[in-house]
Amino acid sequence: MSGKFRFAIDRGGTFTDVWAQCPSGEVKILKLLSEDPQNYPDAPREGIRRILEQSLGREVPADRPIDVSHIDWVRMGTTVATNALLERKGTRMALLITKGFKDLLHIGNQARPSIFDLEISTPAQLYDRVVEVPERLVLHQEKCEIKKNAEIVMGKTKEKLEVWLKVDEKKLREELRALQEEGITSLAVVLMHSYIYDDHEQRVGVIAREMGFTQVSLSSDVMPMVRIVPRGYTACADAYLTPCIKTYVEGFASGFEGGLQNMRVLFMQSDGGLTPVKSFIGSRAILSGPAGGVVGYALTTYNKESGMPIIGFDMGGTSTDVSRYAGQYEHVFETTTAGVTIQAPQLDVNTVAAGGGSMLFFRSGMFVVGPESAGANPGPTCYMKGGPLTVTDANLCLSRLLPEYFPKIFGKGQDQPLDVAATKAAFLKLTEEVNTFLRSQLDSPKREPMTVEEVAMGFIKVANETMCRPIRALTQAKGHDTSRHILACFGGAGGQHACAIARSLGMTEVFVHRYAGILSAYGMAMADIVHECQEPSATVYAQENFQYLDDRINTLSAQCEEELVKQGFTKDQIETTAFLHMRYERTDCALMCSTESFPAKTGTSQHGNFLSAFQDKYFTEFGFTLPARPVIVDDIRIRGVGKAVCNTEHSIPRGDRDPQVEITTSCYFDEGWQDTAVYLLDKLGAGHTISGPAIIMNGNSTILVEPTCQASITKQGDVKLKIGKGVVERVGKDLDMIQLSIFSHRFMSIAEQMGRVLQRTAISTNIKERLDFSCAMFGPDGGLVANAPHIPVHLGAMQEAVQYQMKVLGSDLREGDVILSNHPKAGGSHLPDLTVITPVFYPGEARPVFYVASRGHHADIGGITPGSMPPHSRYLHEEGAVFKSFKLVEAGLFQEEDVTRALHEPAKYPGSSGTRNLHDNLSDLKAQVAANQKGIRLIKGLIDEYGLDVVQAYMAHIQDNAELAVRDMLREIASKTLAHSGTTCLYAEDFMDNGARIALKVEINKEEGTAVCDFSGSSYEVYGNLNAPRAVTLSALIYCLRCMVGHDVPLNQGCLKPVTVIIPAGSMLDPSENAAVVGGNVLTSQRIVDVIFKAFDVCAASQGCMNNITFGDSEFGHYETVAGGAGAGPSWDGRSGVHTHMTNTRITDPEILERRYPVVLRKFHLQPDTGGRGQHRGGDGVIREYLWRKSLTLSVLTERRVFAPYGLHGGCPGNKGLNLMIYEGGRIVNVGGKTSVDCHSGDVFLLQTPGGGGYGTPGEDVLVSNHTAGLQGRKFDLDSEEPAQKRSKIEGTSLSKVGTGSVFEYQRNQESV
Repeated sequence: MSGKFRFAIDRGGTFTDVWAQCPSGEVKILKLLSEDPQNYPDAPREGIRRILEQSLGREVPADRPIDVSHIDWVRMGTTVATNALLERKGTRMALLITKGFKDLLHIGNQARPSIFDLEISTPAQLYDRVVEVPERLVLHQEKCEIKKNAEIVMGKTKEKLEVWLKVDEKKLREELRALQEEGITSLAVVLMHSYIYDDHEQRVGVIAREMGFTQVSLSSDVMPMVRIVPRGYTACADAYLTPCIKTYVEGFASGFEGGLQNMRVLFMQSDGGLTPVKSFIGSRAILSGPAGGVVGYALTTYNKESGMPIIGFDMGGTSTDVSRYAGQYEHVFETTTAGVTIQAPQLDVNTVAAGGGSMLFFRSGMFVVGPESAGANPGPTCYMKGGPLTVTDANLCLSRLLPEYFPKIFGKGQDQPLDVAATKAAFLKLTEEVNTFLRSQLDSPKREPMTVEEVAMGFIKVANETMCRPIRALTQAKGHDTSRHILACFGGAGGQHACAIARSLGMTEVFVHRYAGILSAYGMAMADIVHECQEPSATVYAQENFQYLDDRINTLSAQCEEELVKQGFTKDQIETTAFLHMRYERTDCALMCSTESFPAKTGTSQHGNFLSAFQDKYFTEFGFTLPARPVIVDDIRIRGVGKAVCNTEHSIPRGDRDPQVEITTSCYFDEGWQDTAVYLLDKLGAGHTISGPAIIMNGNSTILVEPTCQASITKQGDVKLKIGKGVVERVGKDLDMIQLSIFSHRFMSIAEQMGRVLQRTAISTNIKERLDFSCAMFGPDGGLVANAPHIPVHLGAMQEAVQYQMKVLGSDLREGDVILSNHPKAGGSHLPDLTVITPVFYPGEARPVFYVASRGHHADIGGITPGSMPPHSRYLHEEGAVFKSFKLVEAGLFQEEDVTRALHEPAKYPGSSGTRNLHDNLSDLKAQVAANQKGIRLIKGLIDEYGLDVVQAYMAHIQDNAELAVRDMLREIASKTLAHSGTTCLYAEDFMDNGARIALKVEINKEEGTAVCDFSGSSYEVYGNLNAPRAVTLSALIYCLRCMVGHDVPLNQGCLKPVTVIIPAGSMLDPSENAAVVGGNVLTSQRIVDVIFKAFDVCAASQGCMNNITFGDSEFGHYETVAGGAGAGPSWDGRSGVHTHMTNTRITDPEILERRYPVVLRKFHLQPDTGGRGQHRGGDGVIREYLWRKSLTLSVLTERRVFAPYGLHGGCPGNKGLNLMIYEGGRIVNVGGKTSVDCHSGDVFLLQTPGGGGYGTPGEDVLVSNHTAGLQGRKFDLDSEEPAQKRSKIEGTSLSKVGTGSVFEYQRNQESV
C-alpha cells in the first residue's frame, strides 16, 4: 500500500457508489444519492469526505476543501455525459459543415428508427445552429474527365486531393460573430474528406479559437475515420458534451485543496480504460459507468486456465446491459446512443429495454413485458406514487423481494416500506382481466381461472425470455455456443432472475461478485490507464507496403509510450498493441485486427501476421473468406496500456459452522409456495453451501437461489451458483397465454438468428452490408408464423411464395430439397428478390412439418440494364432471370450447373444480358440455404424440447393471437367511423403519374371485427413496369394493418385472417404472367399504402416514392433510393428527409460515394416548404445534386412527379418531385419520372424528392413545420433551430426504449436497410 487512500467511484444517474481502500488495506463501501443538493453539492466528493472522516477519526468539514495529502488517487466513472445526451441538456453548440450539406446530420442515413411507427420520432439534433462553410475538397481520380485548374494536395493516407474551393475566411468570420452574438461558444467542425486532409478544418479551428470560442471539436481530431455522417455526429457529441464534463470536473475539483493539482484523478472511458482528466472528452465518455462493470467482472470472473467465456448481465431499473468477455475486451467502433451515432472505440455493451421497472401489459390474449418503463418516478406500483405494474411488482407479489430488507423511503413521508398490498391489489385486478378474456374464448377448451401468483409468475417468465433473446443474439451471432458461458450477474435486480435465465440458456454456472452492487466502481479500481493513437490509411495490405505500415505503427506506438511515461509509468509497465482496421476490397465490412495469436514470420509485418488475423476473424464472424481479393487497411490504431498496480484482493474467514438462517419466508415457484431460508452474505463464510430455494441478501440486492440450484461461497466472499435442471414443465397443446408469449419470443428469435447467419455468410454488399433480406418460418399449411420485420415489402409476399410451392409441387417436395423462386405469380415481389424455401421433415412424418424461407435482394440477375432495375421494361424477361419452382438443392445436392444456366438464360433475349455477377449470386444463394438450415436446427431443437404437436399448436396459437389483435383494431375503427360518418364502408383512390388508378373499397363488420378490402376499380395491367404482383399488394395491406394496430403483435398470416382481399385478376395489382413488375415493387407498393391509409383516414400521403437512382457504365454500377417527406397525422408533423412505408434503405455516405464512384455530391439537404401545410405539416423532401466526373448512363425510376401527395382533413398536398439534368453549357431539362439518360463529365443531375401531405386545415399561426423550422434562410447562413433548452429529451421516444451495442446496432440497421 502507498499509505494513502484510494477511491474508485461510479457516479450513476440515481446512485453514486464508492469503493475505498484505506492505508491499512481495509476496504470501505458507500452508496449515496447522486443528486441530493440539500445535503451536499457533489456526491463523489461527499463520499470521499465521509470515508476520510470515518477512517481518520476526526472531522472533515463539509464546507471546506478537502486536504488531499491523504489521497493517493481517485478513479471515477460518470454518467454526466450520458445523461446530458439522453436528456438533451448539453452545451448550446453550432455545427460548421461543408456548403451544400447543412441538413446532412438531420437526414443521417435517411432510415426511420421503427418501420411501423407512422409518427416518425427521432431524437432532436444536438446543434442549435448550422453554418455552411464555403470550401470543398475532392478526391483526385485519374479517370476524371473534368479538367479543373485545382491545387493538388497530399492527404495523410498518401492519396491526392484537389482543392476546388478554399475556406472563405471573411465569410466564416461573419458567421462566427453572429453565433457569438447568440451566446454560442461551442462548435463542431465537420468538412468533407477532412479525415485524410485536415488543413481546412484546422484553419477553421484556429479562426474560431482566436475569436474566443471555448470548445472547438474538429472531426479530424475527434475521430479521423471515413464517413462524414457518423464522424459528424461524433464531433457534435464532443462539442455538446465536453463542456459539460469540464464544468463537472471543475465543480468536483473545487472541493479539494489546490484543486486536482496534487492528486491523481483518472476517468473511465467507454473503451474500458482510464485516462487523465485533461484527456477525458465527451465522445469517449458515453459508457463511462457501464465500462467499469465490464472490467470488474472480466478481471474477477474469467479464468485463464479454463478459458470459459463470460456473459455480463447487469439488470437495473429501466434496462439490462449484456456484454461478453473471453480473455479480451470486445470493442465496437460505431454505436448509437440516444439517437446519436458515435464513432469511437467502446466496449460492446448491449442495452435492452427490460429491467425491474419494465411495465406489464395484457394485450389481446398475450402477456407483454416492456419496452416501456415506469422509471424512478412514478416507479412501480409498490413505490406508492400511482405507478403501473412492473417486473419489480411481480417479484414482490411472489415474495422474491422482501420489504423488510429494503430502505423505508416510500410514501408521502418517505418513511414507508414497499407497498405489498397495493401491488397485490393491482395484480388481482389484472388477473380478473386475464380470466375475463379466458372466459370469452368460446373455441378454447375450458380451463381453471388463473391465480394472482400464476399471472405474476407468467410475467416473470416472459421478462426472462425477453432478456435471453439479446444474449442468444450476442453469442450465436458470432458463432459462439450460448450454453458454454458463465453468467456474471451484477446490478440491483439481476440476482432475482439469474438462475432462471442461466437455465433457459443452458448455462450451468452463475457468478455473483461480493461487490456486485458496486461492481462498476470496483472495476475502476482494477482498470488500466489507456492512451490511444489512430490515423487513417488507404493502403493495400501487401508486402510492398509492410515497411510503410511498420513505420506508422512504430511512430504511433512511440507517441502512446511517451504519453504514458508522462503519467508516471515506467517503460516496463507499458504495453502497446497495434490494430489494423481491415476489409476486403469493394466491401464496407471492416474489422479491427490485432496479431496477439498471429506472431510475425517471414513475409509478414514485423508486428505480426495481420492478414492471418484478419482472415481468422472474418471466418469466425462470417463463415468464409475471399482469399483472392485484396485487403485494404482503412485505419492504423495503437492502444497503449499502463498496467494498474492496485491489489484489491481480500479473503473472508472460512465458514466452520452451518450458515446462519436469518428468517424463513415463503416464496412462489413453479411448484407453488415453498419455504425459503433467508441469509445475509456478510454472515456467510468461505466454503458455505446453500441449497435452493433460498434468498441471499447482499446489501439491497437479492440473490434468489431457485429450487435444484446450489450456492457456494468462495474464499473471496463471492457467490457461485450451480444451476440445476429444475422441474420439467409439461406444456400441452391447449393455449396457455404465458407460453404464448414465450413461444412468440422463441419463434422471433429463430427468424432473427436465421437472418444473422445469412448476413454472416452472404458475400454481396446488398445482403451483408445493406441487409436487404428477410427470413421467416411457416407452419405446415405454409402460413407465416414469424418474420423478422425488416423489409416491409416482404411481409406478406413470402407466405404466398411458400404456399405456391406447396400447391404446385405437392408430393414432389422431398427431404433434402430446397426450392428457388422469384416469379411474381409464385409469390415474388420483383425478380432481384430471390426466395429460397426449405421444407422440413421430422422423423415419423410423411409430409413437411413446417417450412423456412429466406428472401434476399441480389444486385444483378441479368436483364436489359445493370442492376436488373430497368426504368423502361415492358416484359418480365427484360428484368432478369426467372425462377418459378426451381430445385436449387435436390436430394441434398446443390444444383450449381443448372442454376448457373438459368441465371444466364436472359441473354437469349435481344438487348438483354445474363447475370453480370454470377459469383455473388451463387455465394448468396448458398448463404440463404445455410440460413434456412440454421432455422431448421433451431426449430427441431424446440420440437425436441416440447414435442411436435405442441410446437405446431403454438404456431397456430400465435397466428390466432395476431388475428385477434387485428379484429380488435377493426372493431375500434368501425365504431369511430360509424360515429363520425354513420357508415362502416370506406373508400379511397389515387392515381399513378401515368394516370393508372388504384381504388379501394373497405367494408367493416363491427360485430365480427372483419373487413372486406376490395381493389376492384383499379386499372388494368399497364404497358410498363408499374404492375404490382398480388403478393406485393398483400404485403402493403399487412404492413398497414400492423401500423394501425399500434403496438407490437406477431407478424404472421393471422393478421390477414379477418380480412377478405379482392384483387381483380388482370389488373395492375394482379397482372398477367409475363407483365413487367420492377416499378410495381418499388413505386406502386408505396401508392397502395397511401390509398389504404387514405381509406382508413389514418394520415396524409407520404412521398409515395422510393426515388430509385441508378448510374454506371460498363465498369461499375451504383443503385440507391432517396428519402423524401413523410405524411402528417392527427397528432404529428411528418418527418423531413426520411424513407417511408414500404422501404427503409440506408443511403451511402457522401465520402464513400465520392471515393468509389466518378461523382461529386454537390448538395444533399432538405428542400424547405415542400411539405404540405396544415394543422400538422408534412415532412419536406430533399435536394440531392450529382456532378458526373466521366461519361455514364443515368436511370431514374420515380413517382409523384405529376400527382402531388395528398393532404388530409383540409391539409395541403406536399410538393411534387422533380428530376432535372443541368448540362455543362447551362441547358436545363426536365427528364421526367422514368427514364435513362446518357450523361457526360460536367453534367449535373438535380433530384428533388416529394414532400409529405399536411393534416388538418392550416391555421394562421401554422406556417413552418417543427421539423423544418430553421432549415431555411439564405445560402451559407445560420439555421435557426429550436434552442436545446426547449427541446424534448428524445422527441416522442421513451428513454427506456433506447438500446446500445452490437445486437442493437444489427437490429437497428436491419430495420433501416
